[in-house]
Amino acid sequence: MQLSYNQYSLITLFKKQKYQLINEHSAVKKCRWLHQSLTQNRYCYKQKFYGIQSHRCIQMTPSLICNMQCKFCWRIHPNEDLKPPLNFLIQKWSNPEEIVEECIKAQKRILSGYKDQVKKGKIDGKKYFEALNPKHAAISLDGEPTLYPKLSELIQEFHKKNFTTFLVTNGTKPEVLKNLSEEPTQLYLSIYAPNKKIFMNLCKPVNINFWDKINESLELLSSFKCPTVIRLTLVKGENMEDLDGYAKLMEKASPTYIEPKAYMFVGYSRLRLKFENMPSYEEVKAFSEKLAEKTSYNIIDESKESRVILLSKLKKPIKFS
Repeated sequence: MQLSYNQYSLITLFKKQKYQLINEHSAVKKCRWLHQSLTQNRYCYKQKFYGIQSHRCIQMTPSLICNMQCKFCWRIHPNEDLKPPLNFLIQKWSNPEEIVEECIKAQKRILSGYKDQVKKGKIDGKKYFEALNPKHAAISLDGEPTLYPKLSELIQEFHKKNFTTFLVTNGTKPEVLKNLSEEPTQLYLSIYAPNKKIFMNLCKPVNINFWDKINESLELLSSFKCPTVIRLTLVKGENMEDLDGYAKLMEKASPTYIEPKAYMFVGYSRLRLKFENMPSYEEVKAFSEKLAEKTSYNIIDESKESRVILLSKLKKPIKFS
């Protein structure tokens, strides 16, 4: 297939950003917590909360395309010339088996760069060899994973290889969530606004009906057997008001957990927002305390470094080994 100039430029950009591309639409990228876990023995808040080992986690996506253009997203947008739009033609969707196999290979290529540090004793050998056998898949790197037409089969394929799976969705495809034949180990629904007005301004969806679709997804959450998480990306000056609106959404969904987390001033979001839009840990904590007062959820854990708070009706989170 002959690539257009934009497609070629996009691939060049992704490679520069250290994406490991898989065919036309999937990718793996090294998470900074994988690096820090190996080199500094520091780990992601998901390890603290849920036991997800940072050095054994693949950060991947089956769909590099997205159906929203959120101001706070660190990825590039279509109107910034290179990001593929929703109607970007995928010539052929890869099968799940191929994607999973290529993800594992990509992770091993990423890790091959640490061999010298292992030989020099700068990285623990046992931990490195554990990393070469990943066991967690975070389906969240880029784009919107529910746009991939074989998502159930992808999750199933990871599970066949004894992976745990953590699916992150923006909730705009409730029909996909409703028809999942294989549930992920844990399901994340990202909520970016307490009401439609803020949502339309902050997320720039390609479809004006997406707010209704997200509410459909919220209503579906309680039907899942796996633990569910509502992740709130908090952008100061944009979406940290209307606590009552957020409380109503939480009541509708009844998730296992709520994760209010600060927007981080990184990547292409710096073209759309200012440093002042990034809330401090203290501001995220204050927001979470107010949300707890308006719901039946309590703060059960937190990560100051990642500026994230964990709320739940449980006394402690469910850990995955």
